[in-house]
Amino acid sequence: MTNSQSASLQIASSQNTNSHATQHTPALQIKGLKKTYANGFTALKGVDLTVPQGEFFALLGANGAGKSTMIGIISSLFPMSSGSVEIFGVDLQKQPSRAKEFLGVVPQEFNFNQFEKCQDILLTQAGYYGIKKSVALPRAQFLLESLGLWEKRHTKARSLSGGMKRRLMIARALMHRPKLLILDEPTAGVDIELRRSMWEFMQKINQEEGTTIILTTHYLEEAEQLCKRIAILNHGEILINTEMKTLLGQLSRETFVFDLAQPLASVPLFERVVKAALSDDRTLEITLNNTQNLNDVFAQLNAHGILVQSMRGKANRLEELFMGVVDSHFGDGSMADIAEQQSAEQRSTKQQPDNHSQAKSAGEKA
Repeated sequence: MTNSQSASLQIASSQNTNSHATQHTPALQIKGLKKTYANGFTALKGVDLTVPQGEFFALLGANGAGKSTMIGIISSLFPMSSGSVEIFGVDLQKQPSRAKEFLGVVPQEFNFNQFEKCQDILLTQAGYYGIKKSVALPRAQFLLESLGLWEKRHTKARSLSGGMKRRLMIARALMHRPKLLILDEPTAGVDIELRRSMWEFMQKINQEEGTTIILTTHYLEEAEQLCKRIAILNHGEILINTEMKTLLGQLSRETFVFDLAQPLASVPLFERVVKAALSDDRTLEITLNNTQNLNDVFAQLNAHGILVQSMRGKANRLEELFMGVVDSHFGDGSMADIAEQQSAEQRSTKQQPDNHSQAKSAGEKA
């Protein structure tokens, strides 16, 4: 057994001895959660949400939908107005310190000490949870190596690129091996190649360590690739909560991307398709509805003498469904409503007393 594996087991053991949760206990159980700010704005309107253990769960919503408020309450950055939150069966209001032992949070904002060295940031975080240095050091090494930061372990955080800082935030949140990890826009501003490597790491943590992950993201392709279940939050209410495959099964149309063997100057006439267009002279995109046949498209491609090297589905399916769900609830003017809600939530959270100064990191043990 390696030192990092031994460290993980010791950290996990220290949690499990304090837990009465069974395998059927939800990782997160929210009931009737409401939040009304001092200015009268209601950000959450009686939200009910259950996230089973081991899930990779997507929580989506436009800016201002209430996601930041919900995460802030779970992280104990500000109080709820009413309702309850349980993390692995532990009530957040009644036993906040114990509940937060199971929780790791990666917020959008960089909230670590920029003048501290990367490895020291992780060791400091471990200290908040009473983890011995002999256990914390190999755990830090495992996380820094896994996230491509080992060579930067003695570098001050202020010198890191934005993408490196985001990876450092993930490493810090995982130091105590939380059973529930909340990732709030973890790949925002990160290039595609790095984003995909971060996906692989998050999948590994979910599958190999059994960590339940809740992901918020504006990259809908990211949610589609990673998550088995999805909830859509808007105007402080859950509009839909279902399996990803069930939601995608409601798709009315889908776009396919064909990589061509030879350049094509213009798009020939295709019958029985919604749309056909070139994104460049070697890439043809064809959109079909759910009554149209992909085999028919291949027959037409052959008839036009167009040779195809490869084909893939375009990752716009979830985006189309997301907008459809939101629009079906709000109809005309929904985007204006969302913009107004975003502005209202931002004003309200700014007026909320700043608990960041009282907590050294989101999800820190109280």
